[in-house]
Amino acid sequence: MNGFADHGLDEAAFGEKGGFTEGLRTFDAFPKTKPTYTRRTSTGGYTTLILIVISTLLSISELQRWYGGHETQQFSVEKGVSHTMQINLDATVAMKCNDLHINIQDASGDRVLAGDMLNRNPTSWGQWVDKKGVHRLGSSRNEGREEMEEEDTHVGHVLGEVRRGSRKFRKTPKLERGMPEDACRVFGSLEGNKVQGDFHITARGHGYMEFGVEHLDHTAFNFSHLISELSFGPLYPSLLNPLDHTLATTPEHFNRFQYYLSIVPTIYTRSASSDPQDLLLKTPSGSSRNTILTNQYAVTTSSAPVPHQSIPGIFFKFDIEPILLTISESRGGFLALLVRVVNVISGVLVGGGWCYQLWEWAGENWGSRARRGRAKSTVGEGMLHGRKEEDEEGEEGG
Repeated sequence: MNGFADHGLDEAAFGEKGGFTEGLRTFDAFPKTKPTYTRRTSTGGYTTLILIVISTLLSISELQRWYGGHETQQFSVEKGVSHTMQINLDATVAMKCNDLHINIQDASGDRVLAGDMLNRNPTSWGQWVDKKGVHRLGSSRNEGREEMEEEDTHVGHVLGEVRRGSRKFRKTPKLERGMPEDACRVFGSLEGNKVQGDFHITARGHGYMEFGVEHLDHTAFNFSHLISELSFGPLYPSLLNPLDHTLATTPEHFNRFQYYLSIVPTIYTRSASSDPQDLLLKTPSGSSRNTILTNQYAVTTSSAPVPHQSIPGIFFKFDIEPILLTISESRGGFLALLVRVVNVISGVLVGGGWCYQLWEWAGENWGSRARRGRAKSTVGEGMLHGRKEEDEEGEEGG
């Protein structure tokens, strides 16, 4: 009828082809626009670059959060797996080594002559009192120290410091020429019962009845001291404890320094298992690649002069809490990270696209209003009323 057949043409060739694939177009949720109907602008290019930068920064932030992991704290009742506890002490007292008496007495009645188990090195008090990083007892808190203590509560930092750090006490610095041996450095580790106890540093001939021990003159008393390390459990010198690098001084001969410590057994772990008893059994040595067994403590201090009838010295009273704190770090799966990154990027692109469209719409509306305003201001000029301006002037002259 239309001559297509006479020329050997098929009308079906000018329409959409049939078939299963072409039928799926009905369900296409992503309609396409021909390139000839789109327009690229420099504003759109700037917006795209900004969205790419924002998406990159947020994706890096998500990656860092995923790599850092998520920490959880779990409290449980300690079931008494261990019966002993290691005590690590590194302190310098402003008295000569022969004038000091050191011992431990716990709630079970056992008494440990700690002075025979710890190392004593004569030193000079001036070498220690002016050291950097020393915190004076009773002074205001140092922000840098608080940040370091906060870092030592995170699993990743603790495991890293333990792997990199040494597990030995530092050597006593040599005395320079002319320096007096007026102080004693007491350091070392010893085993004690895992029960409430008292750790005493007193003067020779004071505090305990001992036969054959010469009574020290009271004018030689000076219990000013610097605690470089006081920890419980395996020795990790790189970790900062509440009393580490704490300096306490007094001008009084009869002065008592009291430290009340509340010790909480703690496990830091990255292990897949978070069962405390399982971790204790799998880590008999106290540390492994992904697990650290240690003890944290909180401390309350007091310092005051005492009468001559009392015993001056440095007293540590510690109590073991019957709870076990497990701090575990876990990291989500890679698929969960991928989903979060995709959500971030798509959210930024969609939100940025909406903002760009609103900006374009506002710009077009403002431009059209401005154009209409300019058009109204030109009304009355030219030939709008059918007569030229010269004709009007001629009529007025006539």
